[in-house]
Amino acid sequence: MQPLKAMNNVQKARLLHALMLTEIPQFLNYARETCLFIANNADIISENWKDQLFTAAFWIELSKDAHLRIEKYGRKLEQSSVVFAEQLFDGYGAIFMSHLLLQYTTKGKHSDPKFKLAVDLLFN
Repeated sequence: MQPLKAMNNVQKARLLHALMLTEIPQFLNYARETCLFIANNADIISENWKDQLFTAAFWIELSKDAHLRIEKYGRKLEQSSVVFAEQLFDGYGAIFMSHLLLQYTTKGKHSDPKFKLAVDLLFN
């Protein structure tokens, strides 16, 4: 296994999935709900967007792409660490999904306390 500092986002997501498999379905439900919220409130989000690294339009597009992939791959994302990591944590999508992971654990949505530790270790 590579050192943590040498791992890319896809490798980190694959490891997270493998270590915390039982938490992944709940996280994917949270991600799906968040993407739907963003889609339903895109105008409000755009109006209130202030001085972020990305534009509101780009963030909304990342959310749409994540939602499409979650719907397209469904249970495969839950069952396969490779599909989960390669479909959701590659390219710019990794920024959006990492943000969702951090929100998910910060809000205490996870059921396994070790999930927060794993997310902090890998993505924070």
